[in-house]
Amino acid sequence: MAQKLFGQTFRLLLLWSLLFLPAGTLAWPQAWIFLALFAGCGFAIGVWLLKTNPDLLAERMKSPISRDQAARDRAVIIAMVLCFFAWFMLMGLDARRFGWSHTPTWAQVLGACLIIVAFCGWAQVLRTNHFASVMIRLQKERAQTVISSGPYAVVRHPMYSYALLLFIGAPLLLGSLWGLLGLVVFLPLLALRIFGEEAMLMDGLPGYRDYASKVRFRLLPGVW
Repeated sequence: MAQKLFGQTFRLLLLWSLLFLPAGTLAWPQAWIFLALFAGCGFAIGVWLLKTNPDLLAERMKSPISRDQAARDRAVIIAMVLCFFAWFMLMGLDARRFGWSHTPTWAQVLGACLIIVAFCGWAQVLRTNHFASVMIRLQKERAQTVISSGPYAVVRHPMYSYALLLFIGAPLLLGSLWGLLGLVVFLPLLALRIFGEEAMLMDGLPGYRDYASKVRFRLLPGVW
């Protein structure tokens, strides 16, 4: 639990820096609301996992970058982290320091709701899939099996699907229309990671090919 709290505190301080330092002011209520939602929802999921599935919590707390992972996946993760940092800095510059764009109150409320839905969706994914690691790897030591129920009956990668709600909700809540351009960057990176993950699962996880033939869509129902 102490490790979880430390990790959560570090992430919040990092997000605080990425938002408020480029913004140049602490008078940004929307950013404080975003941090409160991020901290509250993240902490709630952490406590829930600690009580119900500590093994999954330990798996989720591992670094997404490892020597053992494929070089392609490592490159994708590093690119996503760097883009994530740049994305938050852009929204701070846009919404507060320079005021290039803004969103109306109703859009900010919608953004907050999308963020909450994203966290609720991630909780449902974690409830369904006890092998939802932050790394792309086959978990033979945990007797990994194919998960086909819950959100996995709709799309093959629901964790990433719910991430799209965050990529839309955060800019709306923070008041940065330019932040929506993050989708242009994050979607191709998510697609690259999905292709790498599926290549591994097709070859190494018994039953995954049959599952993929039944659940056609990877990320968005009816689209892809």
